Amino acid sequence: MALVPQLVTSTLALWRGTAIRERDSEQPEQPLQLFDMEGCPHCRLVRETLTELDLDAVIYPCPKGGDRFRNRARELGGRERFPLLVDPDQGEVLYESRRIRRYLWECYGRGSVSGLSSWLPVDKGRGVLASGSRLGGGLYAKPARRPERLLELYSFESSPYSREVRELLCELQLPYVIRNCGKSSVRELVLPVIRDRLGLEYQPRSRNRMELLERTGRVAVPYLVDPNQGAAMYESEAILAHLRDHYQI
Repeated sequence: MALVPQLVTSTLALWRGTAIRERDSEQPEQPLQLFDMEGCPHCRLVRETLTELDLDAVIYPCPKGGDRFRNRARELGGRERFPLLVDPDQGEVLYESRRIRRYLWECYGRGSVSGLSSWLPVDKGRGVLASGSRLGGGLYAKPARRPERLLELYSFESSPYSREVRELLCELQLPYVIRNCGKSSVRELVLPVIRDRLGLEYQPRSRNRMELLERTGRVAVPYLVDPNQGAAMYESEAILAHLRDHYQI
């Protein structure tokens, strides 16, 4: 993975979607559903909010030229417009990133979108710059086989290592559960390799990070679980190769 362009993208987005801003957010009983394009700046803002509220969701990729989930989105909301959020618990179907973010904060957070960069013109500007820097990544469909069961991706929105994986998942129209692993302490801001060298004791606090530690003995993203192939793996390059080998046509 070319890391420098990914770091540029995260920086242009002001690294929103890195930290959990609402540790005690209420989790929905039924998973949220997000009809999404990874390369869309408006979708990016919603995914940032999911990370910051520590909310998981089922992602239904709807890239341009896609034929799997766009019809379903139109059936649910009446238009092929993205992002589209479905909250089965509340019976809500919502368009428009600003409205969706406000809804998520009111329903699952403290009531108002957090952070100075949430001011509308700033949000739009950084979203367009960050998505534009990816030069169409995560926007256009590629031929692929459809998996029978949902994949799972442990990630957080601003992670440079996870972005290319999410872009390919979108392009191949592979639905997946996003297990958000936002950072919730100062020590989590230190790279694992540096933490290890300094001998810093690390104990994750967020539920998905604790689950990763229990499941694999370490905490890093991205981490992909593919029940269709009986596979689970770290490292973005390995994940990309797995997706191309098993699903891309």
